[in-house]
Amino acid sequence: MSSAEELKALIEKHDGVITTNVVEENNIHREYLRKLVKSGELERVSHGVYITPETWEDRMMILQLRKNKMIYSHETALYLHDLTDRDPVQYVVTVPYGYNSIRLKKENVKVHTVKTDLFDLGVCYKQTAFGHQVRTYDMERTICDILSDRNNQDPSISNEAIKRYFRRKDKDLNMLMKYAELLRVVNILRPYLEVML
Repeated sequence: MSSAEELKALIEKHDGVITTNVVEENNIHREYLRKLVKSGELERVSHGVYITPETWEDRMMILQLRKNKMIYSHETALYLHDLTDRDPVQYVVTVPYGYNSIRLKKENVKVHTVKTDLFDLGVCYKQTAFGHQVRTYDMERTICDILSDRNNQDPSISNEAIKRYFRRKDKDLNMLMKYAELLRVVNILRPYLEVML
């Protein structure tokens, strides 16, 4: 199989989306990307990210492909978990302390930082509206993050999200309490538990 054929197979395997990093990891020269862009078989949608013309441009996925250290959180995670009906006007992400988030902020992304040891707590994958997988926090971590950041949240969104969470059959109250302890929001969570349960 030639390098051009290998690249086309990789693009198909990745549902019409390819990054320069994936191409290099598979020992294919970048020149083949350039040739596919020139022939119109690929479009460059962002630095190092390419899609086929028939692939929908999924901004959430593209952003995460470019910034692999970020995790969708807070209001964006609520949306991904169907805990709110409001489409995110501005994406909200969490990065570890020390991460240079200037470029994210320039792209109108709201950035939260967290200690490195809590960064991976509750990470899961959810589908975007276009069917691509992105990293986000699970429902329990998201509820704790919303409570922790309650002074900066729209009360109607956070209250509705908490109500929706408690109505869900797939909720995990043990995990919620574990996260609440680790993220130090037990005292904030307790009144909600008393009302909802």
